[in-house]
Amino acid sequence: MKGGLKMEKSVQITLIIVIGMVFLGLIGIFAVTTFLDGLNPQDVLRVNGQATVEAVPDLVTVYFNVETEGETSVEAKDANSEIVDDLIVGVLKLGFERKDIVTQNFNIRENCEWKNDQNVCDGYEAVHSVKVEMSTDESDKIGDVIDAGVDAGAMISYINFELSKDLQNEYKAEAMKLAAEDARIKADAVADGLDKDVGKLVSVSVDNFGYRPWMMYESVGGMEDSVSMAKEAVTNIQPGEREISASVSASFKLK
Repeated sequence: MKGGLKMEKSVQITLIIVIGMVFLGLIGIFAVTTFLDGLNPQDVLRVNGQATVEAVPDLVTVYFNVETEGETSVEAKDANSEIVDDLIVGVLKLGFERKDIVTQNFNIRENCEWKNDQNVCDGYEAVHSVKVEMSTDESDKIGDVIDAGVDAGAMISYINFELSKDLQNEYKAEAMKLAAEDARIKADAVADGLDKDVGKLVSVSVDNFGYRPWMMYESVGGMEDSVSMAKEAVTNIQPGEREISASVSASFKLK
């Protein structure tokens, strides 16, 4: 008898829990439906805000490529390390700090090519990409940095005007703020033309922040040509203002 009572209470509790879950589910569905009804596509205004700010680069960066070969991967790596070490020493002698010399990429691969319907491998190649950063105030040292790298056995890849991370973040914040303000101005103008008011912000997304380093020089020929052309390209060049753009998409409730 007691077992039957316990079973009956257990069933009752289970039914109460199930009914409660169903009730909460219905409330959730009603809330979502009400919210979606309130955001009828015809009542939502979507706009795109855009802005452009002028940025002055604060860095000049010289990119080098070091390529060496060897019968084994160790030989290729050791030969490569010797050139890179000489490059670093040469640049440090110019008054730069070790943190100004940054490895971009390093890899060792087997030299292989397809011959007579088969893959033929002959030795290894090590490739090390290094960049030397300097303030635009030190741009008069670019020629010396080029010589230090080339004298060590490195090849010039390209030279850029760039923004430091701190300056990137500063300009990014300014551009996105202006883009958001532009979106709101457009929303107010459109709503006014429709004899409506702009209500709550429904959604917002950052579509783009347009920053890329500005190339001063890119290698196109052999080492001797690269050195002379690079020095000529950077002679008396001063960093002028460059444009950075941002765009923001925003949706507002019309009322």
